[in-house]
This record gives sequence, C-alpha cells and structure tokens, in this order.
Amino acid sequence: MASDKNIGKPVPRKEGRAKVTGAAQYVDDLHAPGMLYGVTVRSHVARGRVTGVNYGAGIPWDEFTVVTARDIPGANYVALILNDQPYLADGVVNHAEEPILLLAHPDKHLLEEARRAVRVEIEPLPAVFDIEESLAGREVVWGEDNIFKTFRVEKGDVDEVWDDPEVVIVEGEYRTGAQEQLYIETNGVIAEVGPDGGVVVRGSMQCPYYVHKSLVKLFGLPEEKVRVIQTETGGGFGGKEEYPSVIAGHAALLARKSGRPVKMIYDRAEDMVATTKRHPSRTRHRTAVTRDGRLRALEIDFVVDGGAYATLSSVVLSRGTIHAAGPYNCPNVRITSRAVATNVPPHGAFRGFGAPQSIFALERHLDRVAAEVGLTPDELRRRNFIRRGETTATGQVIREEVDLDGLLDRAFELTDYHAKRERFARENAGARVRRGIGFASFMHGAGFTGSGEKYLESVVGCEATPEGRVLVLAASTEIGQGTKTVFAQIAADALGIDYERVEVVQPDTGNVPNSGPTVASRTTMIVGKLVESAALQIREALKGAGLLGDSYTSEEFGLACAGYTARHGALKTHAQYRQPADVEWDDERYRGDAYGAYAWAVYVAEVSVDAVTFEARVEDFVAVQEVGRVIHPVLAAGQIEGGVAQGIGWTLYESVVWRDGRMANGQMTNYIIPTSADIPPIRVHFFENPYEGGPAGAKGIGELPMDGPAPAILNAIEQATGVSFRHVPLTPEEIMEALERETVGA
Repeated sequence: MASDKNIGKPVPRKEGRAKVTGAAQYVDDLHAPGMLYGVTVRSHVARGRVTGVNYGAGIPWDEFTVVTARDIPGANYVALILNDQPYLADGVVNHAEEPILLLAHPDKHLLEEARRAVRVEIEPLPAVFDIEESLAGREVVWGEDNIFKTFRVEKGDVDEVWDDPEVVIVEGEYRTGAQEQLYIETNGVIAEVGPDGGVVVRGSMQCPYYVHKSLVKLFGLPEEKVRVIQTETGGGFGGKEEYPSVIAGHAALLARKSGRPVKMIYDRAEDMVATTKRHPSRTRHRTAVTRDGRLRALEIDFVVDGGAYATLSSVVLSRGTIHAAGPYNCPNVRITSRAVATNVPPHGAFRGFGAPQSIFALERHLDRVAAEVGLTPDELRRRNFIRRGETTATGQVIREEVDLDGLLDRAFELTDYHAKRERFARENAGARVRRGIGFASFMHGAGFTGSGEKYLESVVGCEATPEGRVLVLAASTEIGQGTKTVFAQIAADALGIDYERVEVVQPDTGNVPNSGPTVASRTTMIVGKLVESAALQIREALKGAGLLGDSYTSEEFGLACAGYTARHGALKTHAQYRQPADVEWDDERYRGDAYGAYAWAVYVAEVSVDAVTFEARVEDFVAVQEVGRVIHPVLAAGQIEGGVAQGIGWTLYESVVWRDGRMANGQMTNYIIPTSADIPPIRVHFFENPYEGGPAGAKGIGELPMDGPAPAILNAIEQATGVSFRHVPLTPEEIMEALERETVGA
C-alpha cells in the first residue's frame, strides 16, 4: 500500500533539530581517552628531492610521535584509481604542500611549535604549473607524457563537413579557473588502532567506503579489521569525496605508532592550501553551422589540469567530456579530452564534476555562433535542441520526453527576457551602470557514467524493529543536502507509514552495506530507488506472513512488525542495483547510454556592470529545471539556490592565485566569496516529468545548478559591455582592462 503523503511535501529534516540546537556532534566535538593531536609537515617546494630533515632545537622530541614513509606497514599510496599518490613522500615531492612526515603530541600548542621547528631540505627540480606547459612536454612530471587520461567521443564524420561551402565555421577558446569548496567544517578525523591492529576512524566525509578501501591497503589488513564511521559532516561539495582518505590514513598511522587515539583537524588555512579544488580547464571549439542556424559539426578539445596526482581526474574528465556537446542534436561530433599533470596540489571532485567547465565553454561559444549567422541566442538553440528519439554525442537515444522549448519559454516569461534585452540595448549607450541579460540551456546526467553503477553494484538494507520502526541502512552520507530526510520520505511512502517511524542509520562500514559514494547526483535517484525497493520487500514479507493486508494504518504496521519478529526473528531486507536491460554502454568506444537519466534546465541571469568601478553584479536569477519528481520541495529548491550561489562565486569572485605551485591566497580574508549581499534573488521553478527509474519518479539534481550560472552570467555581461569574455573567474580588474582596451580602440 504505497502512499503519497510524504513525497512532494516539506517534511521536517531528520537531523534539523540536532543541528539548530547544537546537539549534533561533529568530529571536533568528540574526544577519546588519552587522545593525541596530529599534524602534517609538508613540502615548501613544488617539485624536488628530499635530501634531509632537521628537527630544531628547543623541542622535547622524545615526547613526540613521528611518522615517516618508513613507518607505513602496507602500501604507500592512496587507493583510488591509479594509486599514484603517496600517503607520505618517500624521497621526492611533486607539489607544494605534499605530506612528508607526521607529528603527534598531547599538547596541540606545543605540536604547532614542533611543526614549525622541522626543516625539510629539498633539492628543487624543474616544475610545470599550467596546462600549456604540461601539454608541451618539455618537462615530464608524470608518466611518459604528463597525461593522466584521454577520451575520444565520435559521432558521424566531422571531417567531411569543414569544406562544405554552405556552412559557417566558428572557432573559440574558453578557460575556467580552480575553485575552493570552502565547506563550513574543515577536514577532520579521529583514528584508533586496537591491540589486534584493527583500525577505527571517525570523521567528516562523503564516502566511508572510499576511506575503508584506502585504509585496508595502507595497513595491509583484511576488510573486517577496518571500520570507518561518518560523523556529522558540515558540507562537502566533493571536497570530502577522496581527500578524507588522506587525513584518515595520516591519523591512523600516528595512532598505530603511538598506541593512542589521534585527532587531526585542519585549520582553514591548511585546508585551503593542501586539499583538492575544482580542475582548471581549457576548451577549444570549432563549429560548423548552416546559415539558417543548424549545427552540422562540433569539434571540441577539452583539457583539465589534474595537479600532481591522478586522484579522480579521469572521471572528472569523463563527465566533462560527455557533457561538452550539451543538450543539442548535432549529426557530427568529435570530442577529444585530456587530463594533464602539473606540480600543484591534486585537483579533485567539486560539484558538477567537470560538466561546469565544458558547459561553460559550449554555452559561451553558442552565443558567438548565433551572432555569426545573424540569429538571436535563443533562436539558434531552439533550432538545435535535442528531442525524444534523437541522439547525444555518445549515441544515446533520448527515450524520455524532453521539452527544452518549454523550459526556455517559462524562464523567459519569468524574467521578461525579450523586453529587457531590447531595453538594455537602448539604454546602455553612455550609461555608467550598464545592464545585460543572458541565459544558458544545459543538462546533467544522474548517476555514475556508463557502466559505473553496474560495476559498483550498490546495496541498501532496511530493517523493521519489533517496535514498528524501520531502519534504512546505507553508506550514503548526510552532508547538508538532506539525504536522511529524503530516504525517510521514500521509505515511508513505499511502506505507507508515518515519516516519523523511519530512521536513517548513521553510515558505519561496520553495519551498513556499501551503497556507493555520495557523489554524481546519484543519492536520490540510484540509492533512493534501492531504499524504495528494500522497503517494499519489508511490506511484502509482512503480507506474505499473513500479518498485513492491502490496507493498514501505521499502528497496524507496527503490530505486524512485532508479530513477525516474535515468530521469525529479525526482519531485514536488501536491494542491490541491477542495470536495466535497455541501458548499454561500450567502455572501449565510449559510446552508448552514458546516464540512466538527465535533468534539463534553462537559467537566466540579469547583470549590471559599473563602468567606473568595473564591478559586475548579478541582479536577478531565474533557474528553471525538469528533475523528474520533486521529493522535498524546500530541500530541492535549497540545492538549486546553493548551487547557483556557488556558480556566481566561481564566475565573479573566487580567484585562486597560484605562485610557484602554491595557493597564495589561502585565507578567507583574500580568497573572496560572495556574501548574502552579493547574491541576488534566486527564483527556482521545477517542471515535473517522473522518471520510471527513480524513486517516485525522481532524478538527481545536486550538481545541476553548478552548470548554468557561469555561461548565463557571462552571456549577460557581453550584452552589457559589448565585450566577449571567455574565461572565469571574471574580476573587476579584467573587466577594467578590457573596457579600457575597447575605449582606446574606438
């Protein structure tokens, strides 16, 4: 008796009361008897050979636990994809801030003095700091050619199009910078190693089983002797996907050598300079379009800067590659992409995961293409929007109904787009504050790419207690986005019981199955569907035992659970992901069904640019998207609002300044993010088109709102200024230089 009394409703957050009252326990609120504090001593150069370590005078070194690479009992690498990143440098360093040794002591103030007293002697080697240097290959800093990964996607034959006299060819290059996740809570863990060598880690993280896998390899232990528990987590945005494996390993190594629990908590400065960021990118477009605006060929060269080690660059590159051709039907597409090595701290996961970079380039470029053939930006896109039955760049047939025209119409209606575009064009001449309006149309795939979900084989459990409560057992983490609430809504409605009867268990690899990482817009759509399936099995078990009819109340459900457990023992079910039969993906050719479903969107930004201060501001923002079914309208709107705010930051404010491979502005005083005063009203509107593969028809939406703001804002700035900016972040200094060049040129 599945109901619909929770889904689509703004039910109270499961963890909300504990957070707002201060009862929620984050890792730095926790303490263990006899606990030490741990810190990391890092490289001060970007690339070099370690020639010595000096321990300064005036420090009682005999009181300290010191760990180097020689103390690692298992494999000295962070187990992920290519296993190239060491936990501790062993003779060479490949980026500034690379960990070299670890210290632990009961007095964290003395510990900081000791860290400053350690002098690491490093013989510098030539380093590579940007994409061009890396591709040139004059200095090889990784592998044989500095390239972590390459993809090639082909559809049709682009080469036969270029010589066609009926097409116009438009070329352009676009760049995006790094971005710091800047979650509220920094990285932190507490590690303990028992007398039997077993390792227990508690900490702030997105993916407990990633950390578990890494610790198994680091210590050479059987899986059952490693336990990872997620504590309350104050934000992640991808920044706590792979990096917690590093800090967890460091704390656990110190715990093993000292025989005592060790807490490691990064301060904000260390967290900013040492952890992963969004991959910088360079994208080159060559587009063939007919004079009436039909796309004939897209050739795209997409490159991301992976930093010193591979981390997740290959999968970031994959998602960016697949999204590079956007929601358009083009018969001939060639996308070549590469992730390259540089001597900066490794870049990693960040909301959007490569798609914001490639979508920015495409949506900026299409405004240029429209101008070349004399069409408005919206008319060019309308003539090329993908529709049901047509194929994406990977050859995926779109089986669902897609109404991008409807999304565009609604976004324009809400913003009065056409009237404002005409009015701004009239009023900008000679005005100090110039205004513009622009948009971006895009999509974002939910779940792991291609066969990723098939290989992962995620598992979710549900357990009914004798008291008539239902426990959801999954490794998916609550990091502020509402996982516990949404899972409880899904389970409650699948079972037809009150929302209050469902509890989502805190992720702990000792008692929850591996439902995969909390990434890739997969938590609600993929894992939530497994929650729904496992919950339905509970209901069927009770009905099969003759304890439940087709119609029942929550109280009758509770009595049935009590009766079942009294007669048969525990009532526990599991659901495992099985790839649908109609989903096909070829890993070798990189073709087929890249994602089970896409969310579709049109975002419109209205901006002002002050011709005296050169400040660009977003004055109004409308986000319209089709996301299947909305499970929780307040949480869903919050996801969109938060993603748009991050997108505005990436576009106009957040400039990571690199000096010799180090982040020079790793403080909140000089890494500028938008405040509430800098964020405009964000008007969020959903279209619902239920997707049969998601729970109650839901798709994933967490990454979607990061994709659209940057191109929409820069498209609007181009209307306001008449200058075609092709990079983000776009700072006032760069606007000033461009406008002054325009003035001199005039």
